[in-house]
Amino acid sequence: MRCIMVMFDTLSRRFLPNYGCDWTVMPNFERLGREAVTFNRSYVGSMPCMPARREIHTGRYNFLHRSWGPLEPWDDSMPVLLREKGVYSHLASDHYHYWEEGGANYHTKYNTWEIFRGQEGDPWIGQVKDPQIPDCYQVRSGARWRQDWVNRPHMDSDEKMPQAQTMQAGCEFIARNSDQDNWFLHIETFDPHEPYFVPKRLIELYEQDYQGPRWDWPNYGHFPEIEPHMREHIRKVYAALATFCDEQLGRVLAMMDEHDMWKDTMLIVNTDHGTLLGEHDEWEKMRQPFYQEVANTPLFIWDPRSGVKGQCRESLVQTIDLPATILELFGVDRPKDMQGVPLKDTIASDAPVREAGLMGMHGGHVNVTDGRYV
Repeated sequence: MRCIMVMFDTLSRRFLPNYGCDWTVMPNFERLGREAVTFNRSYVGSMPCMPARREIHTGRYNFLHRSWGPLEPWDDSMPVLLREKGVYSHLASDHYHYWEEGGANYHTKYNTWEIFRGQEGDPWIGQVKDPQIPDCYQVRSGARWRQDWVNRPHMDSDEKMPQAQTMQAGCEFIARNSDQDNWFLHIETFDPHEPYFVPKRLIELYEQDYQGPRWDWPNYGHFPEIEPHMREHIRKVYAALATFCDEQLGRVLAMMDEHDMWKDTMLIVNTDHGTLLGEHDEWEKMRQPFYQEVANTPLFIWDPRSGVKGQCRESLVQTIDLPATILELFGVDRPKDMQGVPLKDTIASDAPVREAGLMGMHGGHVNVTDGRYV
């Protein structure tokens, strides 16, 4: 058995046709809905980025006792548990928080890993001279914003985009190992996290005649003063980047076809959380308590053992269930402290795994949901 997890960052379900959106171009997500089970009540646990990834490794709620940080020496890491049982794991990612202070050691838990540079002001290209920024862009201050504009000219084609390089690496791993058994491939891209830097051809797909100021990196917070046309603009730029994600997802689906992997390879497509783009007059994902736009996430799983596809599931599931599901697939026992539950029966028959779930951020609100009320 093999497993591929394709993880996006800040992927909002309300931009996906699988969840009712009728204006975005997402043919590969539409195909995924036909090839897998779609979860309607998938919820975050710990917010935001690295707390969610600690849950993916440990299957435990992170936010109740710890904020953003690395794995601890006592943590049971899912890739390590796999390796101890002879299952090979590989990480391909452009999510630079893995390699900076505060992420630090997640990637070392995989047998092998590779990184791709350039996302969100990643301190990558060294340039003393200030970057040239088109006059039409609304500007922000700060070193990260400056560095982002230093990096952008070095990502001037589809294949140079960090996400495209990440997916290419994932596809190359699949091609090299399609005849081998017992491996877990984790492909993770920072997109469609802000800034919404995306090939011009995709922006034009949504905004052929837009003449206003350009804006692709909104601030976090409560901003009711942002005008409706600017809200619409940033949503379309986000949609353009989400369509780029759809294109890259299609490459993985094509590899599944080419190597006849649907018969023996689990596919998980997920995210860490959604985002707010002016809904409730809020922007991005850090406002508490967490609205549905942030907390209720897209999740798709194909399990070749049940062969169920094209169906939806209403059971309440969470991020902590993903490592439990992967361990169960490979016949690896869960640690006693893992709070997540394998989703094998939920995928097959919508069997519930919990009555309620927790979500939140360290030091903030503790949210309790039954999948209907919070």
